[in-house]
Parts: sequence; C-alpha cells; structure tokens
Amino acid sequence: MARTRFAPDRGLTTRMTSVIFLLGAVFVALIVVVMLILPAQWAPIIVLIGLGIAWWQWYNSDKVAMKAMRAREVSAQDAPELYGMVQRLCTLADMPMPRVGVADTDIPNAFATGRSPGRAVVVVTTGIMRRLDAEELEGVLAHELSHVAHRDVLVMTVASSAGIIAGGLARGAQYGALFGDDRRDRNNNGVPVWLLVLIVSLVTYAISFVLLRLLSRYRELAADRAGAQLTMKPRALASALQKITGEINKIPQQDLRGSQPMNAFFIAPAISGVSLSTLTSTHPSLEQRLAQLAKIEAELGRPTS
Repeated sequence: MARTRFAPDRGLTTRMTSVIFLLGAVFVALIVVVMLILPAQWAPIIVLIGLGIAWWQWYNSDKVAMKAMRAREVSAQDAPELYGMVQRLCTLADMPMPRVGVADTDIPNAFATGRSPGRAVVVVTTGIMRRLDAEELEGVLAHELSHVAHRDVLVMTVASSAGIIAGGLARGAQYGALFGDDRRDRNNNGVPVWLLVLIVSLVTYAISFVLLRLLSRYRELAADRAGAQLTMKPRALASALQKITGEINKIPQQDLRGSQPMNAFFIAPAISGVSLSTLTSTHPSLEQRLAQLAKIEAELGRPTS
C-alpha cells in the first residue's frame, strides 16, 4: 500500500497477495496443461499471448475503463467543485492527486482505475453529481481514493487476466468443436483436443471468477472503512450508498446493461432488483455496508440514529 493517511488494511493486503498468488498458479497451470494438450509448436505462441494480455490489461486499464464509460478527463477549470473536492481529500490523505474524470450518464456511480497511483483516475457520473450533496459526494470520492491508495484496483485488473485468457481459450475450443477435423484433433486417448482445452479453460475461468468476487466484496468493505475514517463522516457515506442503490433500482434494466461490465469497479453495482448476498456478487450487501458504517460512527463517538 502507498504511504498515505488512509488506514492500512492488513486483511485486504493478505487477500490481494493470496489472490494474486493463487491466480498466478492457476494461470501457469492453464498454460502448462494447454501446452501439453496442443502441438509443441503452439507453446511459444500461447506463452506470448498470455503475457501480452496480462501486460495489456495492466498498461491500458485506465484507458479501457474510461472508454467503456465514455468518460472524459476534466481540469480545475472544467469542474472546479469536483476537482477541488478531490484535491482537498488528497491533501488530507497525503497522497498524489489522481486525474479526475466525468462520465455523462444518468446512472449514479463512481469508480477508480489505473495501473499505478501516478496513472490513476477517479471518475464520477453526472448522475451521481446531480443526486448527492457535497458531504455525500465527498464520502464517495474518499472511498474511491482509498482504492487507489490501497492499490487494489491494480490487483483486480491484473488478476482478471487469467479469466480473460481462459474465456478466450474456451471460445477458441468451441470454434474448434464446430470446424475442427475430428480425426486429426484427438489425443492418444481418443478424446478430442478441443474438449480437453474447453474443460481446462472453464475450470480456470470458474476459479478466477470466484476468487475475484471474494476479493471484490472485501475490497469494497475496506474502501468504505478507509474512506469513512478519513473524512470522519461515515453517516454521509452511508447516506450516499442508500441514495445510489435506491436510484439505480429506479433505472430500467436495459439502460443499466451497458455499464454492467464495470460492476466490479463501481462503488455500487449497476443492477436493479437483484439480491447481492450470493457468491457471484461483486459487492457486499447494502445492509452489511451500512452496519459497518454505523459501527464506525459509534467508534468515532458520534451518536447513531
């Protein structure tokens, strides 16, 4: 974690290290198994593709996220209140100032991304700026800045590479099933090569999916804690989360669909009317987040309502 005034979180650090290690092991196992299944001449190609995807994910994470949300970077002249708020929080947290972005969408949300604190960008939507008051928006921004300080955005981006590669191999195997020569595409045991690649890829994707969801839920709780402790206003963040969730539930599902690939990075998932208490959810439930913030409120000596 970068040296800032955000409260350190050993639990988050341990989980990030464990997920990176486990997914790294799974990724290596996937490459080795696929290399054993496919002809030897494919080995260097597979390794290069795998490393290339991981590097591309790391290097372009901010650009990809900004493009996905059609967000634009803003300056102090473009958005003085928003920029000034981020600047004050960064001074309070003793951390470098990230870039600031705005996405022109009515969906109330925010996210942080970037391969390093020096390349980080914090993005809010026009929808969230219209709906939250200054203290609530400050709580949201502190939450997002803690993601940058804890570097969990980087870990989530890199860790997702294994799942992306596995998904690509699975699609390639399905293509082989449709167009491959069944007489040639069999190993010594008579099992089609495409079927073996598909099974290994799906297992890798499933492991990656579960591990990333577990990390994603914990990192949101960690960001809530760190952001609330920095601003000393957990009630404002709690109010913001309630407003965001309530407003998202009013937006038609078809309007939310385009933003859902970014759910793991949003402060609240762009899903309406769906329970978040399952293994597949990217975020903890609203009730769990509010309970944690109420506990922080009590610890700070403020009366809870």
